[in-house]
Amino acid sequence: MPRERRRIALVGAGARAEMFVRAITEDHADTTTLVALADVNQARMDAHNRWLGAAAVPTYEASRLADLIKAERVDEVIVTSMDSTHAEHLITALDAGCDVITEKPMTVDAESARRILEAQRRSGRKVQVSFNYRYNPVHEMVRTLLAGGEIGEVGSVHFEWLLDIRHGADYFRRWHRDKANSGGLLVHKSGHHFDLVNWWLGAEPAEVYASGRLFFYGDNGRRFGYARDYDRAHGSAQARDDPFALDLAANPRLKELYLDAEGEDGYLRDRNVFAPGVTIEDDLSVLVRYDTGARMTYHLTAYAPWEGYRLMVNGSRGRLELEVVESDHVSPAAAGELKGASVHGVTEAVEQGGVTLTIRPFWAPPYKVELQPHSRAGHGGADRRMTAVLLGGHTDPMNRSATARDGALALLTGLAANRSLQTAEPVRVSDLLDLN
Repeated sequence: MPRERRRIALVGAGARAEMFVRAITEDHADTTTLVALADVNQARMDAHNRWLGAAAVPTYEASRLADLIKAERVDEVIVTSMDSTHAEHLITALDAGCDVITEKPMTVDAESARRILEAQRRSGRKVQVSFNYRYNPVHEMVRTLLAGGEIGEVGSVHFEWLLDIRHGADYFRRWHRDKANSGGLLVHKSGHHFDLVNWWLGAEPAEVYASGRLFFYGDNGRRFGYARDYDRAHGSAQARDDPFALDLAANPRLKELYLDAEGEDGYLRDRNVFAPGVTIEDDLSVLVRYDTGARMTYHLTAYAPWEGYRLMVNGSRGRLELEVVESDHVSPAAAGELKGASVHGVTEAVEQGGVTLTIRPFWAPPYKVELQPHSRAGHGGADRRMTAVLLGGHTDPMNRSATARDGALALLTGLAANRSLQTAEPVRVSDLLDLN
């Protein structure tokens, strides 16, 4: 007999939800079924239902998640709402007897992380955090090499992540620009990277020191000569030739999800990245000490001319070096486009990318590690690999599925760094939340 499909509800019907909706209704329709959507904005839910066509599902106000779970007999809830609302939805779902998959970050503060962990223990249900970077084949190879002792015991890590001025700018157009909503880039974006290092090293952060500032976006745009006098791009003559402006009307899906939905909640998806009100940083340095004794120096730049990252791991038997170039430059015509949008088909023919993974052993010549051809789609194919495990029942021999504890550890590195930005002092992670 065919096994019964898991009944899944999704709360948060913005662009983040699209990957999961597709995975449930198309890729893994034999194991899962989407039974309802919840959001604060009916127009966004209506857009998803139009795209679902005959497979459209009931919709609920997000505050009625408990009612939704009972009425629709939900087995599992996927949370893709604004970061600051994750905890409320996670706890509601757990207490209602559901398993939960949540977008990263799991939440945005230590107290709500504690409440989530308590709800998870109280309910006995499962929480999985969708750290899709774990499922990238390149990152899996790094994990395999380090765990296999290719460079011996790890002493130190240097990790530099560059967001280009197309991708980086987008965090300053939308709700992420307010740290109360997102926790800032050290929580929302760098949480991915902190989780990778935790996973690669099999380590937990113990102490964090950070330094950073808002250097490029916000009010700095006037100092550098980039600022235009508009609040949001739509309908602004000033924004028409601004490479930092996002044209929502030019992207049909973004138009439906955001521009056509503004009347309900007033949320503007296309703010001027140089408009006042930015409370997050765009240039950040972090020093982390792990419980294994290893140290990491980390830097995030959100206004780079190219996108990618460099990882260097020093061990007792040699060194691992990884360079990933997602795009070697951003053309002016593409600067205001969203990274990963379908309109990038034109620019990808111009922008070049690639991956190089090198091992430099002691007493021997360096050698390149053979990798699969580099793909820029779906985070290097990681999105589909992740949903195959989370939703399709695929085996996970590399233990890539991140638990609530994993989500808390990645979050705590960012939260400790944020605290250090305020105090200019090192911060012990256990002072924020003791997981022992």
